[in-house]
Amino acid sequence: MSRSTCFTKHPNSARSTIMTAPRALRPLRNPAYRWLAAALVASMVGAGIWMVALVWQIVAIGGGAAELSLVAGASAIGMLLTTLLGGALADRIPQRRILITVEVVRAASVGAVALLALAGALDVWHLAVVAFVGGVMAGLYYPAYSALLPSVVPEDELLAANGFEGMARPVLMQAGGPALASALIAISSPGAALAVAALTGVVAAVCLRRVPEQPLRREPASGTGHPAVALLVDVRDGFAYMVRTPWLLGTLSFASLLILLIMGPFEVLVPFVIKDVAGAGPEGHALVLAAFGVGGAVGSMVVASMRLPRRYLTAIVVLWGLGCLPLAVFGLTDQLWVMALAAFAVGAAFNGGVVIWGTLLQRRVPPEMLGRVSSLDFFVSLAFMPVSMAIAGPAGELVGLPVVFLIAGIAPLVIGVVAIVAARMRRDELEHPLDVAESTEVEDVDASAEPQFA
Repeated sequence: MSRSTCFTKHPNSARSTIMTAPRALRPLRNPAYRWLAAALVASMVGAGIWMVALVWQIVAIGGGAAELSLVAGASAIGMLLTTLLGGALADRIPQRRILITVEVVRAASVGAVALLALAGALDVWHLAVVAFVGGVMAGLYYPAYSALLPSVVPEDELLAANGFEGMARPVLMQAGGPALASALIAISSPGAALAVAALTGVVAAVCLRRVPEQPLRREPASGTGHPAVALLVDVRDGFAYMVRTPWLLGTLSFASLLILLIMGPFEVLVPFVIKDVAGAGPEGHALVLAAFGVGGAVGSMVVASMRLPRRYLTAIVVLWGLGCLPLAVFGLTDQLWVMALAAFAVGAAFNGGVVIWGTLLQRRVPPEMLGRVSSLDFFVSLAFMPVSMAIAGPAGELVGLPVVFLIAGIAPLVIGVVAIVAARMRRDELEHPLDVAESTEVEDVDASAEPQFA
């Protein structure tokens, strides 16, 4: 019997069979999402290659820590300058076009420095310029991707799609990409690794070309003002929406303080704890970072395999708040394996909360405002991370590492409780349920189990 005959007699049988697939894998049945996911994978692998190749390319041309800081700073400045603008653009221009432009520019710029490196004509300022361009592109990428995803994936599959991203990011950017870069440098040169990083941009652009164009989910912009002024007005409107939306303001405020409290200790002080307290070296630091990344991947996939919590706001705050408690372990133990377990737990809880948070934005923020709100979310991380890193070192010297890690572990939970109460999150999440679509989906599948004949 042919497939067409089967589907004629049992029109819902295919749907019933597909819905029995693991929840985390359901978005991949969508061809458009498969191409979008493939582009994301290529982009993340390229980012991981760039991070490692950049370091060793600077070393290869005689640079050191100062030159690396210059290049990394150029990238951070590029992102800070364009993230909010990227949100406004994502709400005005088809997001697929933005993503393709980003990947083409990334491929061209990284490809240029790869050619210079292979020709022996590369200088640090070339890398700084390309890093700045890459930062600008990153500021445009995240809001566009976040705004495009709900147009490609049904509401009930957004959690799984965000879980895939949360799983892929640590696996590809922190493990796969760097490992590939190391292999390429070992057998050839940093310039060869940069060339492969450029190639990933080409692959990502080709994949994005296969994603169908999605119409903007907003009315055409009105008014005859200058486009630059219109974009600034859009950015202002994004801030205004955040301020007048209690759940959004409360959660972003909590996330800002969270980043301020934990990122500096984890990024700056953990290496010294590993060295001075645990007596380990770079391999110990690599183990802890790997544990954090694996935990993030596991946490993302676990959350993606479940239904969206009914109390989704509370779940986010609890995951982030309780997830910081293991940080206190870094100030209480001298055992490396215990530190690795703590890092795993922090990564799992933090990334699990991020998956729910991304889904929440895509479900509750008005479509015409999603790009700008996503950019605000990204901007918060960019703005508070360097501040946290700047104060972590002096704080550790002033009060001691155990006290800093104790504060980083306990304070987020206290602030989270305040955020839940102040923003009235428990009432808000019940008044705006997000599990209705998923419940309806399950009911539809149950109903389709009965044979239906033409």
